[in-house]
Amino acid sequence: MKILITGAKGQMGNEFRVLGPPEPSMEFHFTDIEELDITDPSAVTDHLSRLHPDVVINCAAYTAVDKAEQEPEKAFLVNRDAVENLARATSGIESFLIQISTDYVFNGRANIPYREEDTPDPVSVYARSKFGGELAVRKFAARGIIIRTSWLFSPFGTNFVKTILKHAKEKGVLRVVADQVGNPTYAGDLCRAILDIVPVVTLTQGVELFHFSNEGVASWFDFARAIIEFSGIPCEVIPIATKDYPMPATRPVYSVLNKEKIRARFGIGIPYWRDSVEECISRIGGEA
Repeated sequence: MKILITGAKGQMGNEFRVLGPPEPSMEFHFTDIEELDITDPSAVTDHLSRLHPDVVINCAAYTAVDKAEQEPEKAFLVNRDAVENLARATSGIESFLIQISTDYVFNGRANIPYREEDTPDPVSVYARSKFGGELAVRKFAARGIIIRTSWLFSPFGTNFVKTILKHAKEKGVLRVVADQVGNPTYAGDLCRAILDIVPVVTLTQGVELFHFSNEGVASWFDFARAIIEFSGIPCEVIPIATKDYPMPATRPVYSVLNKEKIRARFGIGIPYWRDSVEECISRIGGEA
């Protein structure tokens, strides 16, 4: 099975590199913008026609949530239009597309975990662009899945864990929002789950939607305290309200994802978020 992974320099792309193919029959091919500009439809068609992958895992995304408010064209170009390019190209060669989406497609006003069938209501430019990508997969891909995830972290790139570690060393006191809750998700756990389900899910037709995040619910404050705890950095974490930390883009207040569907369909185990934070911190420490 030949698997093309786009966005190779991002969090998930790097985790796939670390994990490697889980079995000899799988063959990974990585691209980032230098090898393949997925916003160029002809380049996507040509590349996929030459490589002819069985599966395309799109890990490329515009993820600067606040910056997207100032440059919506770029966000939609990468998160919607490029996804349409991949969906059309995979459909043309009968490949299977795996698209990564986000909890931000929901407005965050629920009080029970969001299921796949709940109606999206994106409230920021970033969220609308990612939902546009979902719609593109549904419209143009012949075969594929969309996986919504949340609060992604890893030893790679820019993410909440690395930001908290940096600021904790510099400041000694951090003020972190405590009234937004969701599911921290370790990129390594998400990549392992994808590799676990690929042999089965790629046998299906049409496009399906799944949710995946680590088990357990946390606020950003809870998340930050766990990072400080496992890192051993002497730092005080103080809870604050969203109104005390205004940002350009609106964040969902509640974005917990229900994972019953993916567990029931594939029988996968999902680690608890604190265990995965501890593993991530140990890896970052080992690489420092």
